[in-house]
Amino acid sequence: MNSFTMVEFPTSSAVQSAQFLQAVFGWDATEYGPEYVDVDCGSGVSLGFQQDRSEAPAAPLAVIQVDDLDATHQAVTEAGGTVTVEAFDFPGGRRFHFREPGGNELAAWVPASQG
Repeated sequence: MNSFTMVEFPTSSAVQSAQFLQAVFGWDATEYGPEYVDVDCGSGVSLGFQQDRSEAPAAPLAVIQVDDLDATHQAVTEAGGTVTVEAFDFPGGRRFHFREPGGNELAAWVPASQG
């Protein structure tokens, strides 16, 4: 499958970021606690706003849905990428972060139903 599904942003206020996008574009938001909000852009791509500084990416983080997280982890390292955050569970699935050789950080994930 390997499809781009989300961009996660650091924010000083997850709720205010989501409310702004709702006011401007009419996009719906789902709060996952007080410091994380997911905004559905209506195109199959969502925007995540992470307020928790200990978990927020330093820059916007592109997130790619994959069929097999372990196989993708192996492919990343074999292709010269560096895993920056090992696989972890989150509401909705499991993911890990990696840096490609040019220096950009990305994430790969699988939905909870794929384990």
